[in-house]
Amino acid sequence: MRAHIDRFFLIFAMLCIPFSAYAEELGKSFKEDFDELDTEKWYISDGWRNGEYQNCLWNSDQVNVRGGKLILGFDRSGGGPLRYKCGELRTYQSYGYGLFEARIKTGQGSGLNAAFFTYIGPSNNKPHDEIDVEILTKDTNSVSFNTYVSGEPHHGKEVPLQNPTHTSFNIYSMLWTPREIRWYVNGEFVHKTIGTRYLPTHPQKIFASLWGSDTNIEWMGEFRPVTRRITMEIDWIAYTSLSDSCQFDASVMCDLRQ
Repeated sequence: MRAHIDRFFLIFAMLCIPFSAYAEELGKSFKEDFDELDTEKWYISDGWRNGEYQNCLWNSDQVNVRGGKLILGFDRSGGGPLRYKCGELRTYQSYGYGLFEARIKTGQGSGLNAAFFTYIGPSNNKPHDEIDVEILTKDTNSVSFNTYVSGEPHHGKEVPLQNPTHTSFNIYSMLWTPREIRWYVNGEFVHKTIGTRYLPTHPQKIFASLWGSDTNIEWMGEFRPVTRRITMEIDWIAYTSLSDSCQFDASVMCDLRQ
């Protein structure tokens, strides 16, 4: 019954896509296996941080591809204005309504955030819209989901995991449509937005990052000094437009298209 409802929901959502959402040229469906790092697709953050709350500088040497996996790191800096350096990359292109997926494994560490998300904001002359999968590695038995609309958070929820993120790869999927957003873990539906009032409406770039904070203690836990490199491993990242068919067997889109 759930699969039948999902398929009906997807067909209905495709019929409701507003033309204005696709006024700009958007990225097409893809699956990135990270056999190498495509620098024409991916931009690596380097030399700054997002705000005072972040206790590390983005550093390109914390973004590596090895053994068919993307490795993002958090490590001691060895000098400079901050004690730590961290890794982030994003797509150059923005993507519209569709399915965003990644297969991820993390390390452990209080005060760290391993994130897979979509984002657009003031640096792109757009309002702050965002759809999040965040693993706060103080507790690798859960994952947090959230959205931002014009800079305000909505629909947040923490979901327990059957497979801890530091021992197993898990697949996280975000299905974004004009009607709602649904989150899946390893193909199982676990959370959705309520109503259509607070939903992102602007095409967004795809991000992956690992960073830390000394000040977001209530949310991320008390930061503990890092003595060895902590990593976030990403086996693959994929995007499937609502108008496209299933690209690979592990994708949620395969079940929705049946």
